Amino acid sequence: MKAVQVTGYGDVDKLEVVTQAIPEPEEHEVLIKVKACAINNTEIWMREGAYGTGSKSGWKPEGVQFPRTPGSDITGSIVKAGDSVDKSMIGKNVVLFPFTSTGDNGVEHISEDMSFIGSEYDGGYAEYVVWPANLCFDMPLTDFTESAVFTVSGLTAWHMTEQIQVQPGESILVTGANGGVGSLNVQIASKVFGAKVIAIVGDLSLKEKMKELGATHVLSYHSKNLAEDIIEVNEGPIDSVLDVVGDALFSTSLHVLKKGGKFCTSGSAGGQKTELDFRTLYLKHITLYGSVLGTREEFKRMLHAISEGEIKPVIDCTFPLEKAGEAQLYFKKAGKLGKVVLLPDQKQ
Repeated sequence: MKAVQVTGYGDVDKLEVVTQAIPEPEEHEVLIKVKACAINNTEIWMREGAYGTGSKSGWKPEGVQFPRTPGSDITGSIVKAGDSVDKSMIGKNVVLFPFTSTGDNGVEHISEDMSFIGSEYDGGYAEYVVWPANLCFDMPLTDFTESAVFTVSGLTAWHMTEQIQVQPGESILVTGANGGVGSLNVQIASKVFGAKVIAIVGDLSLKEKMKELGATHVLSYHSKNLAEDIIEVNEGPIDSVLDVVGDALFSTSLHVLKKGGKFCTSGSAGGQKTELDFRTLYLKHITLYGSVLGTREEFKRMLHAISEGEIKPVIDCTFPLEKAGEAQLYFKKAGKLGKVVLLPDQKQ
């Protein structure tokens, strides 16, 4: 089979197209023919070494064992089953829950042994992948590409929204609102939980599209008076912030939060380090949340909302598998709306 491997920490030239044997499923696993694999920041940051310092970087302290096939947003068809797997699963079209863990239900995402597909396991930048049968779920939509865009971004966005306990009518500021997680934060907060969303983007030509996703107001981070703009359109301070940007909008986010407000972050595309005046936290009674991924039960709730049409796929473009390097470079460009997806069957 064809696969794309990361050969070490570094630039996009560390991605290599290889031919290798199709993996065999173990006793409790299935073999999936990959139909679509959406790109996330996580596999780019994994390659770039952004999760650590020095020679070790990854979801785990020991770093990634190279070569590694990345990719975690995977849909496909089950073509083979391990000895202990019900053979009726063969032929099913599935979406993969993206990590293994021995953690109890509800806290499996923060278990010390949480291991991520595409980082600790070979992932979906390939024609085939093996995965535990119990972590394969029915696709929420009939289309492979559309069903592939929710796994990591959607689970993260869903968990963020549940984590801050969004209530109907609350005002939620969403940064990076045109990205994979951000566009889903807008949809989930507004259309599932009934919040009023203020979406922050770079390019205001995306305004109408963001409103279609559920945003009440759309503002640009290029504004010289962004904090004032936010408070003006909201007619007062914000209840909560769902952030994927990090440093670039951190001080603005804390400034516009109400007393008792909540700030939840799952990314740092605009800077991984920031300055914080602790007086802002304690004088405004702000609660900070760090968030990534989520639980299996949250994943199920998200898939149900997708199947009911409450959350819709937002896709910017697709690339053939062999063009994974070009796809990652494109993914990092500003101004996209939604996900970039690799398709193993797409012709170059």
